[in-house]
Order: sequence, then structure tokens, then C-alpha cells
Amino acid sequence: MATVGLRVVSGNSNPKLAQKICDHLGISLGRAKIERFSDGETSVELGESVRGTDAFVIQSLAHPVNDHLMELLVIIDALRRASARRITAVMPYYGYARQDRKNKPRVPITARLVADLLTAVGTDRVLTMDLHAGQIQGFFNIPVDNLYASPILLPHLREQFREAVIVAPDAGGVPRARAYASRLNAGLALIDKRRAAANQAEAMHLIGEVKDKTAVILDDMVDTAGTLVEASRALVENGASSVHACCTHAILSGPAVERLRESPFGSVVVTDTLPERPERGNIPSLKVLSSARLFAEAIKSIHNEDSISLLFEIQH
Repeated sequence: MATVGLRVVSGNSNPKLAQKICDHLGISLGRAKIERFSDGETSVELGESVRGTDAFVIQSLAHPVNDHLMELLVIIDALRRASARRITAVMPYYGYARQDRKNKPRVPITARLVADLLTAVGTDRVLTMDLHAGQIQGFFNIPVDNLYASPILLPHLREQFREAVIVAPDAGGVPRARAYASRLNAGLALIDKRRAAANQAEAMHLIGEVKDKTAVILDDMVDTAGTLVEASRALVENGASSVHACCTHAILSGPAVERLRESPFGSVVVTDTLPERPERGNIPSLKVLSSARLFAEAIKSIHNEDSISLLFEIQH
């Protein structure tokens, strides 16, 4: 496919993924110098002309989230002022997505704030994967393509598990788990998490049958891994023969690595939407699948004004 006029620029959050995407596209990663002044301000200098180009900026909101968000905004501003024809923010992981509503008084809706910042700086389009809440697309008045990780994760699940039960870790994950279970011709179960009383640990109630079966917990992200590990233990207590996890975004903050290392998981499968960190090597069960080809195909389709509907293997 033609890539004339296509430019891909990367921030510092996940340069390895950006390079893999460019390898699939058959183009060089755009030259950009991204530095910090001594007081912490972000400095960006584009190393080549982008006038009239179709520019894609690859930047996940990885730790440190605020620095990488500011980097993304400054790169977009630089592209706009250098006369790029169209600018697409490629955010494999959209940070702040969990702050998508007012669940108590006097709190912000920060997922909307991020959308407003991206729009205000001149972004023409957003490409992301497995938004924590699909309605975040409605926070934008520009096109948003929310890819699903299913074309990456489903082949792995089909290959590794002939018969399994797909487990939703909470009620919000049921639509995703049901879609995967349908494609895999697998069973479906739900972890119902309830707090028995104030200041007491959450009780995990299982809805569905997992006795003597392989259980696969499916989620869009794993952050501190507290709920994930609690759910795995509940499945073991209910007779599951083995327990596995399959999550799109591996945030792995705080005690996550230690928790997963000591958990009963036979495997924890994630994608590379967030960068690998050295401490991940302490999780022997962790397997990382690449999202580069899927993002490359989406970028090609957007650049060539083709439909990207074929990339949506399942609809949630």
C-alpha cells in the first residue's frame, strides 16, 4: 500500500513499539529530538520537514503519565506549526480512562479533560486500543478509532486452551468476556466482588462453573493486580484445574510484580501497548504479544482512506 506523505513520530513512552510499527509499514521512524530543560519543561524539535504530510504520533500514557501526556501535546503542537496536513494521536494505552465519570461529589472527569486537551492542541484523529470505557469516544468531537486486542489475543487463546472458561473479573467486563467466549466456544463465568462490611476485605463470589476446568480471566488492564490475584484464588478455591490471565494493558504499578509472582497463575498474557520494564522479568509466567502489526494496518488504512472495519475481529 502507498505510504507517500506518511510520517510516524514517536514520543519517549514506547519507542520500541513505534519502531516495530514502522518496520511493518516499511518506513523510517520520523526524526525528532525530545528533551527536558533543567526545570523539567519538555522540548521538541522535529528533524525533518512534515509540511503537507499525514502525521501519526505514537505515544502511550505510560509512567510517568503526566510527562508523557505533555510530550504528546508538545509534539502535536510542533507538527501543527510545521504545517502537517493531518495529525493522528496514536495512543495504544489511553491513560486517565478510569476517571470517566463523577462517582462522588467534587471530583473531575479527567478522561474528558485529556480529550479536550488533545482536541484543543489540534489533533485531527485518535487511534487507541481497548479503552477502559467505550463511551470515552463520545468525549471527542473528532474521529476516534478504538481497536480491540482480540485479533492478537484470540489466536493465542485458541492455540493454548482447547477447552476453557472465560472469566469476567467484574460486571463491567462481562460484554468483553462474553464476546471472547462466543468466539472460542468456551464457557463463561463472572467474579462478583462485594464488600462484606466497612473496613473488611472484599468477598469474591463466583457465578458460573469452573470445577476441573481451565479458567482464563479476561480484562482490559492489570494495574496493581490486587483484584486479579484475588479472583485467581477464588477460582482455585472453586476447583479450577488451572488459572490464567489475559489482559491488554500491562500497567503493573506498585506491588503488581510481587503479587503476580506469588499468584497461582499458570500464565499472564499481555500486549506491548505499554513499555516493558526490567522488573517484569521477575514474573516467570508473563508473556508479551505484539500489537505492532495491528496498529500498522490501522495506520495504513487511515492514511489510504480505507475502512478499518476488518480490523475489528469482535464487537463488544
